[in-house]
Formats: sequence, C-alpha cells, structure tokens
Amino acid sequence: MSKLNIGIILGSTRQGRLSPQVGEWVKGIADQRGDANYEIVNIADFKLPLLGEAGASEQAGRWNEKLNSLDGFVFIVPEYNHSITAALKNALDYAREVWNNKAARIVSYGSVGGARAAEHLRGILGELSIADVRVHPALSLFTDFENGQTSKPANLHLASVNGMLDQVVAWSGALKTLR
Repeated sequence: MSKLNIGIILGSTRQGRLSPQVGEWVKGIADQRGDANYEIVNIADFKLPLLGEAGASEQAGRWNEKLNSLDGFVFIVPEYNHSITAALKNALDYAREVWNNKAARIVSYGSVGGARAAEHLRGILGELSIADVRVHPALSLFTDFENGQTSKPANLHLASVNGMLDQVVAWSGALKTLR
C-alpha cells in the first residue's frame, strides 16, 4: 500500500501572516515520522475569488484537483474575530465532494490558542463529511510566538502534534476504503 498524502492547509492569506511558519513547524515534525507524504497547501496560491463570482472555474478546478489528490488534512488556523478567516471559509466552500470521507485536524493559534476558531471550523468540517480527529494542538500568541511575529512553539506541543498526526494518518487510511 502506498503512503497516504496529507495536506497541511494554511488557513490565512494576508500579508504578514504566521500560518506559513506554523505550517513549516508542523511539516518538519511530520516529515521526521515517515508514515505519510506531507505537503504544505497554501490557499493563497490558488487565488480563489469569492464564491459565486464569475470566471473562477480555472482556480476552482485547480483547487479541487489538489484536494482530490490528498487523503487527509491538517488545517493551520489563526483565530480572527472568534472564528476562521474568510479566505479559509471561501476555500472550504469551493469544494464539496472532494472533502468527503477524509480525515482532518486543526492546529490553531491565537490569544486563547485559537480555540474558538477551531470549534467553529469543526462544525464546518462535519457538514463537509470530514472526520475530525480529537487531538488539537493549540498555540498561544503569548507563549509560542516571539514578539507576536515569530513562531517558537514550546516543546510541550511535540507530543500533541505527533498524537494528532497519529490520528489523522490512521483515520485517513481507514476512510480511504470508503472513497
């Protein structure tokens, strides 16, 4: 059986965002495991216009093709106004069936670890038939980032990230039999 493909989706598109740093940190941990193929998926690269705007078929096609190539997901989610970013919600809405019967989990960050955004996203994932696994690494802007600009997660998060990846890989493999 070939290795599963797990996408680490960056949930923010704004300039100066921290999600690329957090995503690279998660990918560094994941790549040491050797249990799946992990890749960063930057939604900013797909230039998705707002859902419903004319002329988006090429971007939507590329986005759906990328998602279809993945067996599971790790969402890197900053908390904006107690929720997820508009860009992430828009990207989620651009696909439907390609999300179905896959596993995911969330690595969140914010003033309270991004917990409110993660809980909001969990409801959306359920509607998209994505199995949301339990372990949730949550990073604090106050203790896991230097001056609010440089990601420096504490070592205590390593066990949480590895536990999350254990679950995402196991569930992604099990759900692959349904697709």
